[in-house]
Amino acid sequence: MSPRGLKIGEAAKLIGVAPYVLRFWETQFPSLRVSHTRSKHRLYQAKDLQALRLIKRLLHQEGFTIAGAKKRLKALNTERQGVDSAAADDKSDDAARMEAHNEVEMLKRTLKSIHRDLVSLHKLLQ
Repeated sequence: MSPRGLKIGEAAKLIGVAPYVLRFWETQFPSLRVSHTRSKHRLYQAKDLQALRLIKRLLHQEGFTIAGAKKRLKALNTERQGVDSAAADDKSDDAARMEAHNEVEMLKRTLKSIHRDLVSLHKLLQ
């Protein structure tokens, strides 16, 4: 990433969504504050990309609604503000466990969906 940041097309490609999705998310998530050039072009910094990845995970993988994702982000930000440097390592361990738990839950949902599809297919073949 260049020191100035990524343009919207570059950021969208990196995140895996269309540019209009990033613009929409900016309207829905006030904590997402992207810098702009003098000519009003968006510039995404590393912290913005991190926030976008989290928003995408909440919406696309974990199945949160926009409202639910906002609440989850607010809770995460509150937790981060309340943690001092001595507890930072514990939080990262908790975050890693939560991440692993969320991945397992996502896999369970995927497997259930595949199972339903296979049962339907089996019924069709009978």
